[in-house]
Amino acid sequence: MARLDLRSRFAGSPALRYGLSVSCLAIALGLSLLAQRYSFYNVGVPLFLFAIAISVWNAGIGPAILTVILSSLAYAYFFAEPRYSFAIARRELPHYAAFVLFALLLTWFSAVRRSVERQLLESRDELRKEVVTRTQQASLLNLTHDTIFVRDMSDIISYWNRGAEELYGWTSEEAVGKHSHQLLQTSFPLPMEEIRAELLRTGRWEGELQKTKADGSRVVVASRWSLGQDAQGRPTAILETNNDVTERKRREQDIQTLNAELAKRSTELETINRELEAFAYSISHDLRAPLRHMAGYAELLHKKAAPVLDEKCNHYMVMILDAAKRMGDLIDDLLAFSRIGRTEQNNTLVSLNQLVNEAVTETRPDTEGRSIDWKIGALPNVYGDRSMLKLVVVNLIANALKFTRTRPNASIEIGCTEGNGDDLIVFVRDNGVGFDMAYVNKLFGVFQRLHQADAFEGTGIGLATVQRIIHRHGGKVWAEGLVNHGATFYFSTPKPQGELWKT
Repeated sequence: MARLDLRSRFAGSPALRYGLSVSCLAIALGLSLLAQRYSFYNVGVPLFLFAIAISVWNAGIGPAILTVILSSLAYAYFFAEPRYSFAIARRELPHYAAFVLFALLLTWFSAVRRSVERQLLESRDELRKEVVTRTQQASLLNLTHDTIFVRDMSDIISYWNRGAEELYGWTSEEAVGKHSHQLLQTSFPLPMEEIRAELLRTGRWEGELQKTKADGSRVVVASRWSLGQDAQGRPTAILETNNDVTERKRREQDIQTLNAELAKRSTELETINRELEAFAYSISHDLRAPLRHMAGYAELLHKKAAPVLDEKCNHYMVMILDAAKRMGDLIDDLLAFSRIGRTEQNNTLVSLNQLVNEAVTETRPDTEGRSIDWKIGALPNVYGDRSMLKLVVVNLIANALKFTRTRPNASIEIGCTEGNGDDLIVFVRDNGVGFDMAYVNKLFGVFQRLHQADAFEGTGIGLATVQRIIHRHGGKVWAEGLVNHGATFYFSTPKPQGELWKT
């Protein structure tokens, strides 16, 4: 390390490098002359060669050449015959030539060796940096819980992180060196040749694979492959990351099974619903003729026999006629209710203000002689079937009029509020007899009534019709009430796009 630092110090300054060359030569020459004075001959050549070696090793090729030249001149001047002259005797030429040649060979060999050693040192430093970098990267990869491992182009595992250990159960020592697909018993969605061809073509591949853990259980993983290449673009390794999606795939399979079951049940319900509607229509239609005959003959009988019947018998005849009329109303309402499910919607932009005004006009006969305080607020436009929505409004207003009949001063309020941002909510509020919230679920059932038939007329189909229409429009219906403190009926409908819903 000290030698490397010395070289670095000399490499930064040409004066130091050439100064070292001259200093080495001067020391070698001084020692040679001193040895010759004490009768130690043939010492100059080794010392000069040693000075050349030191120069080339520490100062580089330039100072080494200078040392060779100066050594050759010093040898010729001080040690070759005739001495103290640069002329060289003929018999000394072979020795001089051998000295110069050996000095040059030594310089070349030392320079080559120094270059090789420098390259080795640089490679060692680069390798050390690479090892440190790879170690840091491996440590970072071990911090993640994602499954990551590396394999060569023969699918032999060369790296196995902690996430892979946690998922598959094999330690790094057990996995490294094994064939990945044999170890994990991988099941591929495509032929392996196609997957490898795509990987080589694009450098990446993604897909779902089934693999086996150390305990023998199977897992489904979302696998991503990345191709590693060298400087020449040749594939060298494959980095694979796996994420366990077994639970997600199980849930997806459960959802698919449930969807299939729901679709089957929905089809069955639609079939049953159509059959029920057809049955209701058929029964209602078939009942009309005999009921009409029964009501007609009962009325004729009452007209002819009324003078000879006593009061009780006349009451019985009136009861028969009222029951026949009520039966007819039930059949008419049932037919209307069954048609709602079969009627095709003709959706347009509808003004609720107009519908309310029309409904109030139609129900005017029920308001004669009564004191009613109408509070009708600004109502929005909605998107739907106008005739169906009008039936909704008429039924709700008629319902409010009916159940406020016992009030000397009736109050009916119709207004609108915004829902969750995508819905509009319309309400009809009255101060009538109200109802017990414990029975709120019965309000919208067919033929369901919360009051005695002799107290309030009706068939119990009106609110069921409202609910069915609103459901067909993608909304919902609900009610709030309190006995003797009135009731409020709500229905929601999707808000039209843009600003069209505003009045």
